[in-house]
Amino acid sequence: MRTRLLSGIAAGTLALVTLAAVPANAADPAKLSVLHGVPGLTVDVWVNGERTLDDFTPGSLAGPLDLPAGTYTVAITAADAADASSPAIGPVDLALEAGKNYTAVAHLDAAAAPTATLFTNDISTTAAGEGRLTVRHVAAAPGVDVLAGTSPVITNLTNPNEQVLNLPAGTVSASVTATGTTTPALLGPADVPIVEGTSTIVYAWGNATASPSTLALATQTIAGLHSNPSGVNAGQVGLVSDGGSSAWTFAIAGLVAAGLVGLAFARRPATQRG
Repeated sequence: MRTRLLSGIAAGTLALVTLAAVPANAADPAKLSVLHGVPGLTVDVWVNGERTLDDFTPGSLAGPLDLPAGTYTVAITAADAADASSPAIGPVDLALEAGKNYTAVAHLDAAAAPTATLFTNDISTTAAGEGRLTVRHVAAAPGVDVLAGTSPVITNLTNPNEQVLNLPAGTVSASVTATGTTTPALLGPADVPIVEGTSTIVYAWGNATASPSTLALATQTIAGLHSNPSGVNAGQVGLVSDGGSSAWTFAIAGLVAAGLVGLAFARRPATQRG
């Protein structure tokens, strides 16, 4: 995948990095990551008329890119388009504030139409011994429940919404089911690490109505959210302490059923969350 720096903005890199938590001020950049959650299509992403991501494949997560606060026009085109004049999604204007952390997601809405959503990531300090779990529904699927073991911890989560939980550090065996059910699992079960001082963001993306289903999970983590240690909680919602690392990483979890369905893009406005 080829990335290009945006002209006229601070240099940024689309790579794995390690970050130190610092207070936000007017000089701090905004951080923007991009997730491609439309199955079966490879696209290019344009920012302010410049191709920023080339041949961006489904399930890929890029970023974060450091950007000065401001409004950026983003368009998504078919791969290798000559320019952004005929976007498949957008153009949409993303208003980014200094010191905040965002993820822009190209995905399907509940009716399987392509759209885009800008999420604001919660980077507030976590309590000692705790991590943060955010679950985002960006799939062509009805409302879902998220189970820890066999117990629902999130109920009736609908596209394009999210729910945030602060949990003791450990590992949760999570699965996604249709609202009000415990079986069959639409996704999972999968072990999700809850790392002290780290925000783990899990995206359910793809299309539940495709044959076969293209539902999958993508996971983004943001570290450096520690508070001063003053005690550790444990034993809630089926978690087992594992003392995980606080390194900042991106990972894409592959829980994709075999096969992808070809989908045609249609223009949709972006929504903003957070």
